[in-house]
Amino acid sequence: MSLIAPAGRVPADPVLTKPAPAALLAERVAGPRWDEIVADFDEACQEQLFAFARGRWPGVALEPMVFRRNDRIVGGALVMIQPMPLRLGAIAVVKWGPMLADARGEGAEALRAELVEALVEDYARGRGLMVSILPRAALETPNRAYQSLIARGFRPGATLLFPDRYIVNLRLSDAEQRKSFHQKWRYHLNRAEKAGLTFEHADPGELPAFERLYRAMSDRKKFADHSAYDTIDQLMAIPVPALRPELFFVRHEGEIVAGAIIFKAGDRAVYLYGATIDRALELRAGYLLHWKIIGWLRDHTEASWYDLGGTDGFQGLHQFKKGMVGDRGVITPVPPVANYAAGLLPRLVGEGAFAAREIVHRTGRFIDRLRADRARPDQKRERDGSR
Repeated sequence: MSLIAPAGRVPADPVLTKPAPAALLAERVAGPRWDEIVADFDEACQEQLFAFARGRWPGVALEPMVFRRNDRIVGGALVMIQPMPLRLGAIAVVKWGPMLADARGEGAEALRAELVEALVEDYARGRGLMVSILPRAALETPNRAYQSLIARGFRPGATLLFPDRYIVNLRLSDAEQRKSFHQKWRYHLNRAEKAGLTFEHADPGELPAFERLYRAMSDRKKFADHSAYDTIDQLMAIPVPALRPELFFVRHEGEIVAGAIIFKAGDRAVYLYGATIDRALELRAGYLLHWKIIGWLRDHTEASWYDLGGTDGFQGLHQFKKGMVGDRGVITPVPPVANYAAGLLPRLVGEGAFAAREIVHRTGRFIDRLRADRARPDQKRERDGSR
């Protein structure tokens, strides 16, 4: 075909077709090697770490899988193989994955869909398992990763009772950040700054001091602790510095009154655990603690966001975190689990297992509410429209 235009016409640019992307190559790697690889991922998160998962879910088989294109690692997923009772089958679970190495590049969501397709081909079609994926909370609405799963044929599963995550924008100046805070939050921060408090970035060797603070607070506040706190020793000992959580304290007259453990890898730092003594409330120590952590994360990490986690249904936590998220942050829900099975039997077995687990969880929460030695959730579940 000639590209010469008739006289008097400007020749059109030839249509250039982009070459098809090279095929993805999947590779299973050893657990410690997996943690080293994902330390530099944009979407690195605690739930996808081998060092975390082996302590949190000791009864499952862990299969870390990386994906390469043109000899470059572009993503991966830590797949947990959860066996079913009576050897009826198993479920391949991916929590907060698959992860992308570069989540901000062109075609990121298309690549994520490719990773999901590879997991479906391997685990659902190849091994006859139900694949269960829980994407992380998205910064935008709607959650494109979850929508893509549903469009692919995944079915909605269980959702969290209080799914909202409270996420602070880290890429603001001090003045912009303070302006973003809600007025009452700013007021309490101003009071905290006049209370004679000091902030410190602590050495991991001071973890026992935090543990004493955490256990005492749990006993005092009567919270039902369903967290993964027992895995913190493994995380603090992880040999990859970028994945090792950071420890922070606030002191008053030399005494530790508040502390926090923060996961800092990836584009989203995460508040893992916090603890205070009784006097911390009067001193507003929690306000100074988080204000200083926000500044430290901004100045010492590549993270753009600070995920404060959820509320477990407590109105006081909702108000505190909502005020800190302010006008420039995001309150966004974790989507439901998405499940896919290539056949009827794995679907029935998998969905039946999830239904049974949900009954157990709801029963446990109901019992917690009846116990006099447990604090009762008091947050309304209705979305307040302020997002």
